[in-house]
Amino acid sequence: MAGLEGKTAIVTGASSGIGAATARALSDAGARVAGGARRVEQLETAIALELDVTDPTSCERFVDDAMRELGGLDILVNNAGLGLGRDPFDASTEKDEETVLETNVHGLLRMTRLCLPHIRDGGHIVNMGSIAGRQAYENAAVYVTSKFAVRGFTYALREDLLGRPIHVTTVDPGLVESNFSRVRFRGDEEKATSVYADVEPLRPEDIAQCIVFVLTRPSRVNIDELVIKALNQSSPVRIVRH
Repeated sequence: MAGLEGKTAIVTGASSGIGAATARALSDAGARVAGGARRVEQLETAIALELDVTDPTSCERFVDDAMRELGGLDILVNNAGLGLGRDPFDASTEKDEETVLETNVHGLLRMTRLCLPHIRDGGHIVNMGSIAGRQAYENAAVYVTSKFAVRGFTYALREDLLGRPIHVTTVDPGLVESNFSRVRFRGDEEKATSVYADVEPLRPEDIAQCIVFVLTRPSRVNIDELVIKALNQSSPVRIVRH
């Protein structure tokens, strides 16, 4: 089994939730981590750098600075992402659509393209998907679209990199208690809290440990996709609450 001692890693969206938990888990496993986020003051990584994945200039600057600090790259975790609203598509707005697609799709593509030249043999790209990218549900058309795109890109990238010693994985979580719902409902604490009411959701640390598992398989192994749901959840919206 491979380890992470001496490895270098980039984690986007590393200031909270799954991103912060993943950065901690990678560091605990021995990796040197460069974390990127807009809220740079909340980063707890060894290398903390400002990053807005929707801004090409910010991404280019981040990668340049991270490579100067890391000297090379073994692991890229494309975690930055968000959802906005739970409304029917005809109530959507151009601004919200652009924000979600720029963050979840274009930002992930951009960071992958910029980091690929620096990824060493045996490296690994982990894309944060969602079970929303596997099964559509109502009142989330743009978010669902973005996560289907992440899953499609992951498999397309596998085809393009086939023969090169670079691993590619999509991790598709279900119900995880994090800042995601607070952002989705634009700071409405009551709505955000209700998402996790009367059910035991996954924790960011659960996803982070699964990512470490993926990264520490023998070099001959590529885990194409990992789907992680709360025990009382069978689909994005079918959840047993008590």
